[in-house]
Amino acid sequence: MRSILAAAFALCLLTVAPVRSLAGDPQHDVSAAYATFDATYNKGDAKAVVALYLPNAKVLPPTHEVASGPAAIEKFFAGFYANGVTDHKLEVIDAGGDDKVVYGTANWSAKGKDKDGKPASFSGIATHVFERQADGSLKLRLHTFN
Repeated sequence: MRSILAAAFALCLLTVAPVRSLAGDPQHDVSAAYATFDATYNKGDAKAVVALYLPNAKVLPPTHEVASGPAAIEKFFAGFYANGVTDHKLEVIDAGGDDKVVYGTANWSAKGKDKDGKPASFSGIATHVFERQADGSLKLRLHTFN
């Protein structure tokens, strides 16, 4: 009888105990995702950058030429590398979301060359929408910047 009561009590505890969510602190998670993005971008490998995006992701740059899907996103970033854009950095402005969708806004900066080929710094703001994966990691669904 005691083992039946103990088992019933354990079952009750399991049903009322809080379930661990994969969602972490959005600020921390977005900061980590941005650090991963910067490190990956700064290696100069467009294929590795594409792996940070979902297969149906979109990049919306200031040129208004939407890059949709892996091939277009890879081509987009390959263009940056071909033009010598390096030292990419994202700094969180704000982050939020839930256990499925997380957003981040950031100041971004990078180095490259101006139209005359002289060293230049670039910067702007960016918005990112991530989807949380089964392992808790974030993958980009939408990336827009100016």
